[in-house]
Amino acid sequence: MSTTEPFASSRNALTRVTGTTIFVSRWLQAPLYLGLILAQAVYVILFWKELVHLITDFGHLTEEDIMLVVLGLVDVVMIANLLIMVIIGGYETFVSRINMRGHPDEPEWLSSVNPNILKVKLAMSIIGISSIHLLKTFIEARSLEPKVIMWQTLIHLTFVVSAVALAFIDRIGHGSSSDNGASH
Repeated sequence: MSTTEPFASSRNALTRVTGTTIFVSRWLQAPLYLGLILAQAVYVILFWKELVHLITDFGHLTEEDIMLVVLGLVDVVMIANLLIMVIIGGYETFVSRINMRGHPDEPEWLSSVNPNILKVKLAMSIIGISSIHLLKTFIEARSLEPKVIMWQTLIHLTFVVSAVALAFIDRIGHGSSSDNGASH
């Protein structure tokens, strides 16, 4: 037995333990996704609170007030949709498979989830949420400072440009990976 064999054996054991530890560490994210589920429950309560407000006070609300409350409800739903994408997509991508294949309630997008598709879907959801906020801003424009409107518009446009860039990068990545596959 050479003097390098025990060293190589202990190095292999260290490599295995390190690799296993890193692999298992993905489970540290599970409580984060559970926390997002609790955050979604808060949004459900907020939705019902606003809906009850709309129903009980609709006789005292102007059309503009009703529109703003309804836009707020849509905003809550869109944020809840974003949370679902992050919770399910993130868990499925980074922690563990959910194994819902074939279940009648399986979301259609779940079968093709990967980090790039998830990023583009999240960016599109953020644009939708930003659009609702911008629409609210435009409805209330007469009571807001022009700088507020300008900055919200610029932020929204930044989201749009970012989403287009993500989609373009994803498309380039798919194009180059299919090109590489064809050449081999």
